Amino acid sequence: MKKFIIFIFSAISAFSAFAGDIVWHSADSLPLLGKAVDDAVTSGRYQRIPDSLLNTVRGGMLAGLGRNSAGMAVRFASDSPQINVKWHSIFKTLMNHQTPTGTRGLDLYTLLPDGTWTFVNSARPDVNSYNTEAYVIGNMNPEMREYLLYLPLYDGIDSLYIGTVGDAVLKSPSLELPSVGRQIVFYGTSLLQGGCANRPGMAHTNILTRRLNREVINLGFSGNGQLDLEIAQVMAAIPDPALIVLECVPNASVEQISTLLIPFYEIIRKAHPDVPFLFIEDPIFPHLRFDKEAAARVKAKNEIWKKRYEQLAAKDPNLHYLAADHILGLDNEATVDGLHFTDLGFMRYSDLLEPIIRRIAKPAK
Repeated sequence: MKKFIIFIFSAISAFSAFAGDIVWHSADSLPLLGKAVDDAVTSGRYQRIPDSLLNTVRGGMLAGLGRNSAGMAVRFASDSPQINVKWHSIFKTLMNHQTPTGTRGLDLYTLLPDGTWTFVNSARPDVNSYNTEAYVIGNMNPEMREYLLYLPLYDGIDSLYIGTVGDAVLKSPSLELPSVGRQIVFYGTSLLQGGCANRPGMAHTNILTRRLNREVINLGFSGNGQLDLEIAQVMAAIPDPALIVLECVPNASVEQISTLLIPFYEIIRKAHPDVPFLFIEDPIFPHLRFDKEAAARVKAKNEIWKKRYEQLAAKDPNLHYLAADHILGLDNEATVDGLHFTDLGFMRYSDLLEPIIRRIAKPAK
């Protein structure tokens, strides 16, 4: 027993000495994917909407959500045999139906020689602190690899550092993958923001980014996908998007859909006359089988959503529609709480969306 304790102590000491050799690199100068607006209009680099909208949209309802980093990822290359990360969380978010790794953690992927992305490991947050320093992976062959580091889904960060060891190089990526420009732009709710993926890489916009090797913008605002016209202006200002995906029905009321959907669409259409749209219904959640009031509410929202879509599609042939029938599969096993998706739900949703997006989105540049 004494020898075992000495061995453990020696191993910890050796790791601590190695950890002391970590060289920290600020991520501020590395390429950032998934941001809809220019850095000049945000006080934080990892912020999804302009400062001017944080406290003005419906009395500040997006003040926190707009600073969440959902859908964003940092790209870099390194030949370090070990990767560490450290970051500062703005909100120290904890929820009772999503893992801390999903809300506040980071996810590291690397690019394989065939151009596909594979998971490396997660950086788990310190749930008792705003600050986290995490060991992600080690003992790798010291060869140059391209990396994609996903940021938290339900928290924001205001500093991010990537750690390498020894004389390893960390630099901007050599390849522009995922391809940037002509982004696929999603607008919606907590489901879009990533609730309740176990880790950031499993949100469907992030899955689709890797599968399509294209930049995807996540404008999902938990509880607040309510067709705010200010967000339509943000989307209209994105240069030459490849596709606009609207999946906001779970948050929007019948009245909001009835009165705001067409103006929301028109703001974007005026700026982008030829961009395709995909309108997605409210999913048929498992609890709707039993909760008749909720089922009636979803039915009414989907009916007005389709009616407004048909009004627009009568004059615009570049609109597309996805009904709710098979979004989650048929076994009622793809949610964490009857509403928010598990990783299984996000994989099924991505499987459904991928061929549709490949068919209707404008090609990458």
